[in-house]
Amino acid sequence: MIVYEFKVKGKDKQYRAIDDAIRTSQFIQNKALRYWMDNRGISRYDLNKYCAVLADLFPFADELNSMARQSAAERAWSAIARFYDRCKKKVKGKKGFPKFKKNCRSVEYKTSGWQLSLTRKAITFSDKKGIGTLKLKGTYDLNYYNIEQIKRVRLVRRADGYYAQFAIAVNVRVETQPTNQVVGIDLGLKYFIADDKGNVEQSPQFYRQSEKQLNRANRKKSKKFSTAKKKAKQRQSINYHKARNRYARKHLKVSRQRKEYCKRIAYSVIQSNDLVAYEDLNVKGLVRNRHLAKSISDAGWSTFRAWLEYFGHKYEKVTVAVPPQNTSQNCASCGKKVKKSLSTRTHVCPHCGYTEDRDVNAAINILRLGLSTVGHTGTYAWGDLPSWAVGENLLSNGESVNQESQRLQT
Repeated sequence: MIVYEFKVKGKDKQYRAIDDAIRTSQFIQNKALRYWMDNRGISRYDLNKYCAVLADLFPFADELNSMARQSAAERAWSAIARFYDRCKKKVKGKKGFPKFKKNCRSVEYKTSGWQLSLTRKAITFSDKKGIGTLKLKGTYDLNYYNIEQIKRVRLVRRADGYYAQFAIAVNVRVETQPTNQVVGIDLGLKYFIADDKGNVEQSPQFYRQSEKQLNRANRKKSKKFSTAKKKAKQRQSINYHKARNRYARKHLKVSRQRKEYCKRIAYSVIQSNDLVAYEDLNVKGLVRNRHLAKSISDAGWSTFRAWLEYFGHKYEKVTVAVPPQNTSQNCASCGKKVKKSLSTRTHVCPHCGYTEDRDVNAAINILRLGLSTVGHTGTYAWGDLPSWAVGENLLSNGESVNQESQRLQT
């Protein structure tokens, strides 16, 4: 499954219709979640049937395409299924109980409710929301694929406009020649990545570079915010919404910079090696450290891992996630544990005298753990991919195929 994304061009009336469709999809998703809360033990099919009930009760819900309503209910069921799965696996901490959506930004159609033009440069939505025909602006060519291969069409609202995503069912596997190389990667803050051979890639810190501009835009936005209007539950001024949009677009630029950087580094690592071992970091837990949260979020470790696993699956390379415990503390030469603080950037072993950069020493340990798991051969790994990036693997019923890299069990 791959996702092609196009920017859509239309009139203001059409954009307002898209916003209406997004709000309706959010309404159905929240109603489906409430229905599950009031009737425990129901299945995904019961939520799909409940969409027809909502269409009879609410005229604005009936205006949305029937498959788009089902897709909204499937989003609710996806959150429910993840909650059940975590409960069965007895995951420590919070199990992720499903929450109601407040700011949904997309609506998803399945195989009906839309039609591509003959040139496939425009798309027409035929439900009663009044979206109509939208022009598609992008470099991808949909003429290479049959209409039957397009399983989903999403309309996404972002700070810089509206986009259409096409989820296409294709085989993304590409055969490549083996490089006979393996690598261990340590993710860090001083260096974005460091491998076992001593090669390092500097962290670009896109957020840090743009922080002054972001703060300035945020202050301008705050000056235009009226507390009196908020208390009176009135809409803020047009100038406030313009300032908020400018602020959001700056954040969107930083996010795109980070994603493209992670994508480029992951592609280079996969193309140069047959096996890649990396840390199975709990990023969600690490960002709880208030001293390092900003730097960790700016590094984009989760985005890098998602792209690394995707390219590993696409080019048939082995990716192995290993536990990060003591990879920085253990000596890569003698294996003895050498305790050191985060400020200590050089590993000096008092037992064998081995001296190396802290991150490079960790990368060697990571590679050794990865090789002890699968050797030089193994099954190809691929992760649950972000739908806005490389295409979430969607089944016909809307569920995602969640597969992760091999993980070394301890």
